[in-house]
Amino acid sequence: PKAEGKAAEAPAVHIPKVVGEEHSVDVKVTQMRKTIAKRLSESKFTAPHFYITMEINMDKAIAARASMNEMSPVKLSFNDMVVKATAAALRQHPDVNVSWHGDVMKKHSHIHIGVAMALPEGLIVPVIRFADNKSLSHISAEVKDFSQKAKNKQLTPDDYTGNTFTISNLGMFGVEDFTAIVNPPDACILAVGGIKETVIVKNGEMKPGNVMKVTLSCDHRAVDGAVGAAFLKTLKGLLEDPVRILI
Repeated sequence: PKAEGKAAEAPAVHIPKVVGEEHSVDVKVTQMRKTIAKRLSESKFTAPHFYITMEINMDKAIAARASMNEMSPVKLSFNDMVVKATAAALRQHPDVNVSWHGDVMKKHSHIHIGVAMALPEGLIVPVIRFADNKSLSHISAEVKDFSQKAKNKQLTPDDYTGNTFTISNLGMFGVEDFTAIVNPPDACILAVGGIKETVIVKNGEMKPGNVMKVTLSCDHRAVDGAVGAAFLKTLKGLLEDPVRILI
């Protein structure tokens, strides 16, 4: 009876009246957006995707970047380091540097890395050709040049075709980790998250450190799980001890 009395005394909930007007507009789909929709729908619903995520300790990469930027003619980004390390890892794992073409699977000896760039009207993927043969400063200058050309709508079809592997980085938006849809004709795409300061447990001891999560999306018709995992393990080793990238 006591509980009932308390319930009766509870004040009535007052819901304020919200006055608003519903309004929507039809935005015409651009040719670029139609192409993106067609290609990625075909990829997602044709290629059987699987995903592998790995955490990478970036402490040494942070120190290496700071040191290199003291001398580099262009400012190096972490994404430039990821491109270079990915190219080096692909050289060691050629079974990931492939594309599926139904009756044949093309295994590429050249390493052309597509770098996804966001524009207001859609996504464009300019290609760093022979990325494993280029220095970090060369890769950095090329990415910056492509970014400027993309903003000014000056990219040519040659600039965004011929990729054998793609990298999509959303770290600059505060994204920790995500999965990406394979960019045809590639068999794999690497989704790169931001570097996060956290506590790392090593040998039972807790220490501050910086980690970055990467997720490899693979077309299972062309690349098996063990192959993708071995590639990621090599990439992790290169970024955790970036002096190896220079070999």
